[in-house]
Amino acid sequence: MADEMPRADEVRNLTPDEVARGLKEGSMLLVDVREPNETAVERYPGAVIVPLSAFDPAAIPEPRGKQVVFACRSGRRSITASVAAQDAGYPYSAHLAGGIIAWKEAGLPTES
Repeated sequence: MADEMPRADEVRNLTPDEVARGLKEGSMLLVDVREPNETAVERYPGAVIVPLSAFDPAAIPEPRGKQVVFACRSGRRSITASVAAQDAGYPYSAHLAGGIIAWKEAGLPTES
């Protein structure tokens, strides 16, 4: 993915299992940057929704010591969101590699 997306090397790839574990432990805040029409159909359990089309990192709730992790459908928009947040001065440099596609392939639950 790093060779396909500009600045992708500035974003840390996390696996679905790493993110699921972080959510369970309460050490991560998952931020879904997909659009409302997508999240209305299927969502990550417990994720905060901040659509990329109107992305403002200030709209992300205070993580209170948790690592902010961006997620989308396939992992492209989450890289874009992470880079945009970093450019705005936020230390948010992680994303769910493979997005909800990889999440479901790993057998992890979604909400609808």
